[in-house]
This record gives sequence, C-alpha cells and structure tokens, in this order.
Amino acid sequence: MAVSKMPVLYLSHGAPPLADHATWPDELAAWSRDLPQPKAIPMISAHWEEAPLRDEGVLIIGSGFFTHNLRAITGDDSVISPVMAEFDDWGRQTLEAGDVDAMLDFERKAPVGRLAHPRTEHFAPLFVTLGAAEDEVNTQRAVIDGFWLGMARRSIQLG
Repeated sequence: MAVSKMPVLYLSHGAPPLADHATWPDELAAWSRDLPQPKAIPMISAHWEEAPLRDEGVLIIGSGFFTHNLRAITGDDSVISPVMAEFDDWGRQTLEAGDVDAMLDFERKAPVGRLAHPRTEHFAPLFVTLGAAEDEVNTQRAVIDGFWLGMARRSIQLG
C-alpha cells in the first residue's frame, strides 16, 4: 500500500508552564487534527546536543524554540522584547525566501542572532527540519506564531 509523503514540522516546545498557556494546547490540537496519521515520529529535540523516512509514513519533528534567551522573558504575553520580535521577523522573512544558508548562519546573518539565541541548542533542530525537506523549503508555512512571555513560538510545516 502506497504511503503519501509526510510533512515535516518544527515545533517550539517552550517549557512546562507553556502547557497552561491560554491558546497553546488548542493550537497544537487543531494542528494535529490536520496532520496525516504517521507510522512513527522521531523527535529531534534541543536537549540533544551531541532518512526516505517521510516516504514510509514517518513524521519528522525538530523541536526547540524559535527564540530562546531566558533573560528576555517578560512574564507577560503582551510584552515582547524588541530583540525577540526582530529575530522572529527576520526568521519569518528568511524562511519565506527559502534562504537556508542565512538560517544556518543566523548568528552572523540575523541582526540580533546571538541575542535571540545565546546558545544554539533551541534553534539547531530547525536545521534538521529544513534538511529533511530540503527540496520543499519553499512550501514552508507558519502554523503557529506569536509570543509566549516575550519569546517567539513560531512553528512551521514543510511539505
């Protein structure tokens, strides 16, 4: 039986308190309802710092956080650090342009790359996502965006 190619996701996973966010659980549930049923899901997480899988019904997910500077946490979803907003906007535009090279070199190409990501572990899983769908980068779309305590929750789907 032929299996259609699965999409590739990047999920901003945040921290345990995000589970109590006003819209996050419902956004994830709505997103999951629109996805095909995978045979397996390998999760590439920001916390691991050291593939015709999609053709076989495997859903590949890279998980980190689109911005991750804990010093920029505002404690209020309506207050957004200008640095986080600027990086999120740069990332959105760069993804829409399909400029994978700029994404990979975000520390130098993004106007505030090192401020948005003092360490790369929460952004690096996006590279796995982009690599798994390298021929389909132009299909990317933001499924979830916005901010949580000042940090960008941008999550995308490719394919």
